[in-house]
Amino acid sequence: MSSKPPAAGPATASVPELLIERPGDGIALLRMNRPEAANALSLTLQASLGQAFTELAADTSVRVIVLTGGEQVFAAGGDIKSMEGCGAIEILQRHTERVWAPIERCPKPVIAAVCGFAYGGGAELAMHCDIILAGEGASFSQPEIRIGIMPGIGGTQRLLRAVGKFNAMRMLLTGQPVSAQEARLMGLVSQVLPDAELLPAALKMAKTIAAMPPLAAMQIKEVVLAGADVSLETALMLERKANQLLFATHDQKEGMQAFIEKRKPVFEGR
Repeated sequence: MSSKPPAAGPATASVPELLIERPGDGIALLRMNRPEAANALSLTLQASLGQAFTELAADTSVRVIVLTGGEQVFAAGGDIKSMEGCGAIEILQRHTERVWAPIERCPKPVIAAVCGFAYGGGAELAMHCDIILAGEGASFSQPEIRIGIMPGIGGTQRLLRAVGKFNAMRMLLTGQPVSAQEARLMGLVSQVLPDAELLPAALKMAKTIAAMPPLAAMQIKEVVLAGADVSLETALMLERKANQLLFATHDQKEGMQAFIEKRKPVFEGR
């Protein structure tokens, strides 16, 4: 769902809608690149994101992914022009849940670096990530109700789990945006930084995570997400089993030996 993002310049047909960079060892940086449409999530951009996450999930050289947009907008939401004339069956047959599944199921840590607007589908995309860093000028909203629909890519369920019923209902039923600072207080944002420092901070955090044992990072992510929707007893069992499993890894041996020898460990992901 899109609101009224700042005006942008003309489109450049030859430039892909998603840019993929490798700014450091173990780090993949994805930049949404539809400035002429405030990074509205076109079907093409959604497909590109799904394909990129599929490939990066299988790439053993990648340990952490950073997802970002432009300096004024992260993503303004869905592409309303592509939905306006659609009927219910056409929307059903788009199967957006399949397109977004590679993002939802990515086993590797994903950091969202949000500058500017994260509205509708843009906010839902950020909520698919594991850590959300926001610039001071960022804002978040689920304004779908204003055009007669509701979130359809997790905006009700992930928002509820992040900020609780009462904050979620306020955002969902009014469509009003919340600032980065308010989003942090609500639990939607991990950290707020000056806009100019946001991406460097996200890459610095990514470098820290990339230096960690990747199997441990993936197990932590899997257990946190799986444990959120089961009983505490079951979640604790999942945690114990994952912890036990990591004692079969080379990185566990390396990490503990390096600690004893007072040296920096070298984790290989095995």
